[in-house]
Amino acid sequence: MNLLLLSNSTQYGRGYLEHALDTVSAFLPAGTRLAFVPYALADHDTYTARVREALEPVGVTVRGVHESADPAAGLACADAVFIGGGNSFRLLDALYRTGLREAVRDAVRGGLPYMGASAGTNMAAPTLRTTNDMPIVQPPSFGTLGLVPFQINPHYLDPDPDSTHKGETREERLTEFLEENDVPVLGLREGTWLRVRDGEAHVQGAAPARLFTRAARPRELPAGSDVSRLLTVRPGFDVPAR
Repeated sequence: MNLLLLSNSTQYGRGYLEHALDTVSAFLPAGTRLAFVPYALADHDTYTARVREALEPVGVTVRGVHESADPAAGLACADAVFIGGGNSFRLLDALYRTGLREAVRDAVRGGLPYMGASAGTNMAAPTLRTTNDMPIVQPPSFGTLGLVPFQINPHYLDPDPDSTHKGETREERLTEFLEENDVPVLGLREGTWLRVRDGEAHVQGAAPARLFTRAARPRELPAGSDVSRLLTVRPGFDVPAR
């Protein structure tokens, strides 16, 4: 499979996808017909227009899947698919409702390049269990696309040592996940992404990623790190630690 999984689509002080545009335009070369999935936000037309504005200057033609009577049919004439960020629960519910969950999964496993950002990157994992989002709707299942066999936590945040907030940190929440599931979680900080191609996976971007595994301390993975071994893991869900 050919995957570009971005932690975020908007970086502070930059335009939409601007922080990763060189990587995105290499992944989506000029002439690409891109099927965009806008269901993570409520206003599909405005969201699609935003993606067009960012990508058409580099030669990418963008069509929202919602613009077709059959959203899944739009994949057949696309050269790549992009699932954008927003609320992951709303997005997954729409993927089930439209038949796109199976259609996208099968097309990408068959070779269609897949780009995700934020919620779209959550969709590439086996389940929704490590998302940061509020469940504003209830999808039929937490099962996502399963394009990679491990979990990803986009927008990973380090604890602020000066904060007086006493709620759980992101690290504590992911540790709780690992108490009930034996599945690696790759935390992608802002400005970072995961590139998967030809059976290899590499951390790229502006900051290190952070890898969480059961019964081990989190590991820092600098940009450029080869994490291909994660593609061979066998996830264990609902396997409480003893």
